Amino acid sequence: MSMAEGDTLISVDYEIFGKVQGVFFRKYTQAEGKKLGLVGWVQNTDQGTVQGQLQGPTSKVRHMQEWLETKGSPKSHIDRASFHNEKVIVKLDYADFQIVK
Repeated sequence: MSMAEGDTLISVDYEIFGKVQGVFFRKYTQAEGKKLGLVGWVQNTDQGTVQGQLQGPTSKVRHMQEWLETKGSPKSHIDRASFHNEKVIVKLDYADFQIVK
């Protein structure tokens, strides 16, 4: 991966399936996103999943996608992660990483 590609800003929507509610998944997702310098949001859905959007440099977003797919919060159990609507963006739409109620 070239340096330029790693710095391209992208936006991607995600939904995480499994035991991801009531296990501090949103809190850990927010913390991990902030640690990586990403912006976006995370929220619980009525279907028992967690969904949100990530924005930031491609390399950091990829790292976060892997985290969402394989790690999550300590008590969570991730069955699968779905990522969609990925696109290159010119600027970030958010100032920070928020938990949406």
